[in-house]
Amino acid sequence: MSKLQKLMTILYIVIFSLSTAFAEEVNVYTSRHYDSDDALYSEFTKETGIKVNIISGNGSALIERLKVEGKNSPADIYFTVDAGNLWKVQKDGYFKSINSESIKSVVPKNLRGPNDEWVAIAKRARVIYYNPNTVTANEVNNLSYEDLARPEWKERIAIRSSSNMYNQSLVASLISNHGIQTTESWAKDFVKNFARNPQGSDRAQIVAVANGEADIAIANSYYIGIMLSGGSGDDQLQAAKKVKMHFPNQGNRGVHINISGAGVLKNSPNSENAIKFIEFLLSKKVQQYMVNISFEYPVIDGIDPHPSIANFGTDFKEDRTSVADYGKYNPDAIRLMDRAGWK
Repeated sequence: MSKLQKLMTILYIVIFSLSTAFAEEVNVYTSRHYDSDDALYSEFTKETGIKVNIISGNGSALIERLKVEGKNSPADIYFTVDAGNLWKVQKDGYFKSINSESIKSVVPKNLRGPNDEWVAIAKRARVIYYNPNTVTANEVNNLSYEDLARPEWKERIAIRSSSNMYNQSLVASLISNHGIQTTESWAKDFVKNFARNPQGSDRAQIVAVANGEADIAIANSYYIGIMLSGGSGDDQLQAAKKVKMHFPNQGNRGVHINISGAGVLKNSPNSENAIKFIEFLLSKKVQQYMVNISFEYPVIDGIDPHPSIANFGTDFKEDRTSVADYGKYNPDAIRLMDRAGWK
């Protein structure tokens, strides 16, 4: 960041602080990209009288902004996707413990960061999509991530690149459960089974399966909901109708679970309002709204997922591995994937 950019940022902080000094507010830095979240912020203000100020952007850019702002940062909450990203913010010392029994009573321990410095707001499963015309029901029955390294899947799998955080977190979870040596051995065989070089988004992997470029793909669960909603265009809608979803590892630890999550920043000027905002996001009404719009799974009990997602099954076993391990083992996962030839 140039000196001019730093000066502009500092000037923004001063103006921002003066303009809102006497207002009840909460300042949210978010990398979530759902326009529908705006309705949540308006509802929170309506219920509490607390204004929600949103600064959105790329996760790494927001972290860089926090570094430049330092103790003078107006940010109260950092709201992002993937536990690995939340771990990085915590490791850099930007979060503080969330002291709310209301929050801790509804968010399971495995979906919270160390010292309760961040918590899950919604869940997503990293599932297997398959083409029923080329993959039999018997082939996917009790299929696990570990099974995908077997020779029968040679040149049949589509997946994103190793630079993708979702994949890094999946590998980190395998390291947490099996150790580095066993996971690396798995990864080397897994890479041999790729149908093509890793490329594109999660939705591109699903489309590849629908178009016959691969027989199965690994991607997040909520993408199929987005595609089936028609929000991504007719081509993706038609592709989504051609595939089926499988929840891996139902015979052992369960399907890999990741999160959207939030933490209260250490220098938060409105920390009480920040807690109220996270409590609001974890209320039953808001959880239902979020899963209906984002197609994620709810964190709290008693909330049904969106029907498009529920059609693939709701009675599945979730991996209870601590999501904090995804950040803890992220450096090991990146190095391991590189050694395995996962591009």
